[in-house]
Amino acid sequence: MPELPEVTALAEALSARAAGLRVARLEVAAISALKTFDPPVSAVAGCDVLGFSRLGKHLVLELVDPQGEPLYVVIHLSRAGWARWRDDPPSAPAPFGRRGGGRGAGSALAVRIVFAAGEAGPADEAPGTPVAALDVTEAGTQKRLAVHVVRDPADVPAVARLGPDPLEDLTPELFHEILAAAGRSQVKGVLRDQSRIAGIGNAYSDEILHAARMSPFAPAGAQSPEAEARLYAALRDTLAQAVTVARATDPTSLKAEKKAGMAVHGRTGHPCPVCGDLVREVSFADSSLQYCATCQTGGKPLADRRMSRLLK
Repeated sequence: MPELPEVTALAEALSARAAGLRVARLEVAAISALKTFDPPVSAVAGCDVLGFSRLGKHLVLELVDPQGEPLYVVIHLSRAGWARWRDDPPSAPAPFGRRGGGRGAGSALAVRIVFAAGEAGPADEAPGTPVAALDVTEAGTQKRLAVHVVRDPADVPAVARLGPDPLEDLTPELFHEILAAAGRSQVKGVLRDQSRIAGIGNAYSDEILHAARMSPFAPAGAQSPEAEARLYAALRDTLAQAVTVARATDPTSLKAEKKAGMAVHGRTGHPCPVCGDLVREVSFADSSLQYCATCQTGGKPLADRRMSRLLK
């Protein structure tokens, strides 16, 4: 799933490419991806592009309509979504349905945003001429990608519930309050809870806890001041370093580079880069976590209930 570092870099790369353009149209290929009806998707036609930004793990296209009013396309890429810029906007409408249209193995087109030259656009193109497109695609069978067209990002319930941004708003004092309020809740779940801290998902929560030398099952509100400070530093450092790497990576390779740079997440059975112990896994119904027992749990493996059932 794209998380804070990847969505930050993607938003910045798309902003650079969309500068001076306006939206020609938004084409819906998968009706299930569109979560709003007012304003209609047709309202984005003719809007000038202000840029792309990030709210939590949401990618936001910021627009201004011909009347000077703000309009936003808020995209949650969910677990298997991505957005790909193309300099060859198709002349034919996007194919309706989830049977193709996307680029990349196993991906299907959800929506396509076609951009046209604006008044301040490319000098060699007349205003209104389609010059580029953004394909928002989703792979896999679980279709969770969501697109909202709204007058205010806070009109999207998931955005309205977002907690503080970990790199912009999260102070040590606020972090302490969040952990204390969580009580005995497992710290990994607290890091992933978007209403508590925005932008961290399954992958980076694994990486943060490994860097902090803390068990994913540790109670969030019962940490010593030293452990809490170590976790805060690991959170900030891990995300900041990942943003730096993502910014230096071609947007088409961001998802692959994210996986390649992980210390424990997605690396079950590989040696821990810190101590050399094998990375272990705990599986759940629809996800899993990875950790190093030597670094994080005093050498004690965590119970994996799914594996335990298989071994009976």
